Amino acid sequence: MKQSVLRVAGFGFRSEATLESLIQALDQLIDQYGAAYKYGLINRLAAARSMLPLVEELGRLRNIEVIAVADAELSTVTTLTHSTHSLQARGTGSVAEAVALLAAGPGATLLGPRIISADRQATAALALGFARKLPALDNTALKIASCASPIKVLIYTT
Repeated sequence: MKQSVLRVAGFGFRSEATLESLIQALDQLIDQYGAAYKYGLINRLAAARSMLPLVEELGRLRNIEVIAVADAELSTVTTLTHSTHSLQARGTGSVAEAVALLAAGPGATLLGPRIISADRQATAALALGFARKLPALDNTALKIASCASPIKVLIYTT
């Protein structure tokens, strides 16, 4: 099976954060790493399930798929950043880094430490992972698939 690169922007933010806070953090992330990626920098956004609505709004605005990760998994990830506030509130050194790594899957790596929005309400981190592509279907399966309406499947961890 072939693999494709996943570039996942993970977000962490305070309850006071606005959509503008997230937009600014995402734009800063793109400015920081964008030159390295000729065909588009970010193909997924991610957030802890409890923080999902604001990131989903950003995903709709930018037309980028959003992945939710379980809040309970945040403390299982080793992050580059070690914020005391984040450790106390969420059990991880950086919510943005932990979310990005979890959403990008096993073996994912961070491109660097999280960035902080100008208003200091949101953070974003970029992780690289690999999505497995399914093997090609045979002709019979292709004929059946062509008769079906398009279906989008998202898998969320719980």
